[in-house]
Amino acid sequence: MSQMPQQAALPKCPSCAEPVEPGDRFCGACGHDLSVVAAAPQDHPTLTMTDTGPPGDGVDWPAPEPPGSGGTPAGVHLPTDLPGTDSGGRPLPPEEESAPGVRFDRPAEPEEYPLQAPDPRAAADAGAVPAGPAGEPAQVCVACRAGRVDSDGYCENCGHAQPRERDHMEGESGPVAAVSDRGLRHHRNEDAFTVGHTTLPDGGPAALAVVCDGVSSATRPDEASLAASRVAGDVLLAALPRGTHPQQALHEAIVAAAQAVNALAEEPATAREHSPHQNAPACTIVGAIVTAGLLVVGWVGDSRVYWVPADRGAPAARLTEDDSWAAQMVAAGLMSEAEAYADERAHAITGWLGADAYELEPHTASFKPDRPGVVVVCTDGLWNYAETAEEMSEVVPADAAARPLHSARVLVGHALDGGGHDNVTVAVLPFPAPPQGAVSA
Repeated sequence: MSQMPQQAALPKCPSCAEPVEPGDRFCGACGHDLSVVAAAPQDHPTLTMTDTGPPGDGVDWPAPEPPGSGGTPAGVHLPTDLPGTDSGGRPLPPEEESAPGVRFDRPAEPEEYPLQAPDPRAAADAGAVPAGPAGEPAQVCVACRAGRVDSDGYCENCGHAQPRERDHMEGESGPVAAVSDRGLRHHRNEDAFTVGHTTLPDGGPAALAVVCDGVSSATRPDEASLAASRVAGDVLLAALPRGTHPQQALHEAIVAAAQAVNALAEEPATAREHSPHQNAPACTIVGAIVTAGLLVVGWVGDSRVYWVPADRGAPAARLTEDDSWAAQMVAAGLMSEAEAYADERAHAITGWLGADAYELEPHTASFKPDRPGVVVVCTDGLWNYAETAEEMSEVVPADAAARPLHSARVLVGHALDGGGHDNVTVAVLPFPAPPQGAVSA
């Protein structure tokens, strides 16, 4: 069997013993300065011993001890004749009287070793959480339930990475609730939502939800969705109590959200030098407002609003039309809805919020349902697994109006059970029975 030629052994780094090349000034493994000559290790001189072996053997051997003398031959030194040092160069403590060959100069071992993190049972008994900086309660690891989480998001006890804040979010405000989850395939959650409730000038209640889906092909989509949802929610909560009509308020909220996303692209030119071909931050938006007897929806993009009546015998309905390639093909009569949404281009959006978007055209519509039910506001992370109104009606819990947060969790779970290929965000708004029967407006 042929063999590779053997190379001469390379010199080694005096610090880490890794091989180095001739002429290297620094070790490639540890960075040690190879031009510095290491000091010779401190050592005791070799002691000459009496030669008792055959003449000319070149070896000095200690003279044999006379039988029964119990002493040490002259010129022979025992290991105990020289003071010992520990690994730090400090003198060892003097030996105590002990049995021959046994050392007891190591400190006595404690009966219990201190744990790297507090025992969770003890913490539970004491009702305390490990203190963080400035005495603030520290976050406890979700994996071992004992270690403190450091500023980098890792447990100091088991090293487990902790979930990021936006990986799973839940929110409630009055009668409306929402849940957002990263899903099972994406490395971060690029969705965001805002829920709220307020009072109209006539004293009537109003509930609202805004859901935004970051455009993954754009830069910083998570920041875009967060900015848009927050600004839109703030505009609605300010406009509705002033008496602005809900449909006009929702239009203004979408315009303000678009301006907030556009502002994210206003960064120094030097900030884009490293990524000049990236698109500006972008997201979609969809919102709903529920007042006494009136339901208003507004959107840009492909997130949706569904109406699901409490009486499941009545038909459910999708209240929005996607700004997408598939919707355009269906509207133009070039494809059936099933054919269009089966195409790989189906989810290419034609409308979004962002500095590089086409002319902004917010869509708004008002409805007057004649019966109680729930309004589902969601991203495509959910409706990919319940696309038609009938399918959505089947997965919405029967008690959704009474338990909106639970229902939002169930719908997110439905998407995760289906594969969780995308971020998923769902808001559920109960629609109470109108004071009088009403028809769609």
